[in-house]
Amino acid sequence: MGNLFTPQVTSTVVFTVIGYSFANILIMILGYIMDLVFGDPYWFPHPVRFIGKLISKTEKFIRKHAKSEKSLKYWGILMWLVPVVTTALVTALIVKIASFNKYVEIFVSAFIIYTTLSTKCLKDEATKIYNVLETGDIKKSRVQLSYIVGRDTTNLSQSEIIRATVETVAENTVDGTISPMFYGFLFGPVGAMTYKAINTLDSMVGYKNDKYLNLGCVSAKLDDVANFIPARLTAIFMPLGAFLCGMNGLNSFKIAIRDRKNHKSPNCAFAEGAAAGAIGVQLGGTNIYFGKEVYKPTIGDKKRELENYDIVRMNKLMYATTANALLILSALFCIMI
Repeated sequence: MGNLFTPQVTSTVVFTVIGYSFANILIMILGYIMDLVFGDPYWFPHPVRFIGKLISKTEKFIRKHAKSEKSLKYWGILMWLVPVVTTALVTALIVKIASFNKYVEIFVSAFIIYTTLSTKCLKDEATKIYNVLETGDIKKSRVQLSYIVGRDTTNLSQSEIIRATVETVAENTVDGTISPMFYGFLFGPVGAMTYKAINTLDSMVGYKNDKYLNLGCVSAKLDDVANFIPARLTAIFMPLGAFLCGMNGLNSFKIAIRDRKNHKSPNCAFAEGAAAGAIGVQLGGTNIYFGKEVYKPTIGDKKRELENYDIVRMNKLMYATTANALLILSALFCIMI
């Protein structure tokens, strides 16, 4: 036992830990750059599609064997476990296979991180809506919006389309980049991809409607847990991003904190509040989901009416926010070494 803590052994352990830590930072940076460059091409067989298929198959199995609607709440545990555990194990196996060479492992790990991020994809989809709005084609912009939101877009006005786009980009700044980045820093590619499975479950079965109220309860609650810290970090990252973009950073932080409870989700109002304060608009309000009117409290102060260019402003704010997150988390990770 006396030889266990010799200077040579201690030095080896320290340098191994430091080496792993800096490799993980490099992996996160490379993954983020890949996302900004390549985005999410339609032809690419994205891992989320496979996670989605697994979720669908699991749901079919459960509905076939569940004996009552009430029992679905307990089956919801299996609904969550199968996709999440499978995703974690498959990702760990891929990284393990790639570990025969350090450079290959870094590239494969960075590529996995890239697939969990959606900064460019979100910006591209929002820009499409902006471009259509600029032509004055409200009907087409409603259709374009329907691809990225869960609410009914059939009768939305121009202002409501803009609001929905800004809200979606703000909310998905957390889900699409900050959260997977956060778990990537903590647990590497396995952590980021596992989070993606958790978030995909919420997107597919986490609704409070008749179909998923029981089956999706566990998935919805655990997605809230997973986003709890990243959402609150975004209330710091986004105001800093607002300063960089020439927007109102102080107001961004103020509204994020003041209106943090003005949402049915315990997390969404932080990002939406920071965005509303930075841009100087009011978000929130009544929406239609699955044919039912859902009232949401307003977020931010109505200093002016929403305009098309607010979508562009939100895109810039999202880029600045995610870049801040990468830099700050990298710095914190270095300090923790």
